[in-house]
Amino acid sequence: MTEPSMVEVTVARLGLDSTSNAYVVVLREQDGQRMVPIWIGRPEAESILMQMNHFTHERPLTHDLCKALITGMGGTLRRVNITHVKASTYFAELHIETPSGLVKIDARPSDSIAVALRLSSPVYVADTLLTEVDEDDDVDLPSFPEAPPVPQELTADALKAYLERLQPEDFGRFMP
Repeated sequence: MTEPSMVEVTVARLGLDSTSNAYVVVLREQDGQRMVPIWIGRPEAESILMQMNHFTHERPLTHDLCKALITGMGGTLRRVNITHVKASTYFAELHIETPSGLVKIDARPSDSIAVALRLSSPVYVADTLLTEVDEDDDVDLPSFPEAPPVPQELTADALKAYLERLQPEDFGRFMP
């Protein structure tokens, strides 16, 4: 099986889809306008948000633990590949360089993104998963730091209120 052509992406937006009451991370190609929305769970959305806003906890959370495991065993996260979608489920791989060679680990895209952010590793998406955005749609997807200000004390309720203020219309017209 031939590997798909991969395109580097960044997190363009994170918010709550009010129609499904699920969280969505929107990835945008680094040097273009194509995007892919991925519906994710609340814990992963919180983890991504906390990392993007440089929040830390007294004790490591799950994705912090993953980072510690990778680096503690002498590994380096070279990249994350979001490879395909099957039955509305996206699939990803962590590409970890270890002292004994490259290891590819199957993972959920949401977890992969959270770990990649912690390790400053690039995220790639299969070219076929990216959706063109019609410039006539007037879709504005600001980078996450331009979103509403994050409360200083990040409680679960404060995070939920923050994500709910993000507008689903900002995601454009996508089909999961």
